Amino acid sequence: MSQKTESLSILQALLPVVILVFLLSFNVTVYGDDALGGSNQFILLIGAAVAALVGFRNKIPYSQMIETVGSNLKSTTGALLILLFVGALAGTWLLSGIIPAMIYYGLKVLHPSIFLPACIIICAIISIATGSSWTTSATVGIALIGIGRVLDIPAGMVAGAVISGAYFGDKLSPLSDTTNLAPAMAGADLFTHIRYMTLTTIPSISITLVVFLILSFFQNTSGTADTDVLLNSIKDSFTINLGLFFVPMLVVVLIIRKTPPLAALLLGTLFGGIFALIFQPHIVAQVAGVTSLTSISAYKGVMNAIVSDISVTTSNDLLNNLFSSGGMKGMLGTIWLIICAMVFGGIMDAIGALKKISNALLSMAKSTFQLFAGTAASCVVVNLTASDQYLSIVLPGKMFDKAFEEKNLAPENLSRTLEDSGTVTSVLIPWNTCGAYQSGVLGVGVGEYFIYAIFNWISPFMTLIYAYFGIKIRKVNT
Repeated sequence: MSQKTESLSILQALLPVVILVFLLSFNVTVYGDDALGGSNQFILLIGAAVAALVGFRNKIPYSQMIETVGSNLKSTTGALLILLFVGALAGTWLLSGIIPAMIYYGLKVLHPSIFLPACIIICAIISIATGSSWTTSATVGIALIGIGRVLDIPAGMVAGAVISGAYFGDKLSPLSDTTNLAPAMAGADLFTHIRYMTLTTIPSISITLVVFLILSFFQNTSGTADTDVLLNSIKDSFTINLGLFFVPMLVVVLIIRKTPPLAALLLGTLFGGIFALIFQPHIVAQVAGVTSLTSISAYKGVMNAIVSDISVTTSNDLLNNLFSSGGMKGMLGTIWLIICAMVFGGIMDAIGALKKISNALLSMAKSTFQLFAGTAASCVVVNLTASDQYLSIVLPGKMFDKAFEEKNLAPENLSRTLEDSGTVTSVLIPWNTCGAYQSGVLGVGVGEYFIYAIFNWISPFMTLIYAYFGIKIRKVNT
């Protein structure tokens, strides 16, 4: 770092961050759920421009800024490729019936006597399979709310169970954009991040299940949890059997054996395409736009699922929303966000702003616990101010990565804290895009489900408990 960057004041270092948060808050207010479509990305570039102006004022060369941005972008190459393969995997797993099979068998565990814990399990399975808490809530979540009303269970309680399960699956699914975004910001490996995140996530969901099991004992249910319509619609559209689970089990085994992520995802994608041709040739033909398969149309159908938007039409409108995938194309919004975040972070690093902020944070964070607490608090504050879960990962991720490095903490500590505090708390804030979306889709106010979204508010406390007692806090090279 050049001597010029050392003269940067803390106010100059914070100026781009303050302006960025203000602009992002305004932008999310204007665009709402559509902010990720490009406007947030441009605001990040505006923030980078403000940082560059601060740099020019302090005589930081333009070439130095661009060089640092280039290094930042290079560091995310693996993450960006993984995102593309995740999109491809999601496409072939839908086409082959793997995702529908997970949903089918998940719905089969539903029973009135354990309705609330079953809601958590079903939504967790579906969210892991799809990588999306939003899709889970907007499809099966709506159905579960309706079933809960029939059973005379409070809607807020059911919504809390749905959201808890959906966000558990979202956090641990390699198909989730936030699960990919957090390690990309922290400089961690995707599957190392997921394995490390289970240390806090499994206890959190276990406590949640126990609480809802206890709540179930005090509920006088009436009627039946009729899921036959959904089950029949899935079976009418897909060939469902347990053999489809060979592919996800293969990917899990590869991950456990520490196979390189790109290789595991590529094999999962290819086997998904092969299983689509074996078990769902009619679906492949539908996606290819033909009535009967040939070698060319089969190739086209599988390739369409890998690279672009596809949807599988069933007899149930609810399932039609669930059985769609964006393929590699669907990941471009998140990739765009990462690139723009790296531009902002790169220029902030080049002008010495991140180092200045990091040093200030370290001076206040005398202990490891205080650093974790500061990171968690920052994630919540960004969720409150910028009103977007992606930004609650991006901004603290770039602000604190140097601080974690200075403390000799492995990057997965930061990525786990970002998810435990940023991803899950967004849905607890009414004006956040996630809170507004979930309450709108489920028809239940945030105030009604807040106390019952146990997994979401217990997760940040769990990560702080681990930090306070020094449980599973991984150091670099240890």
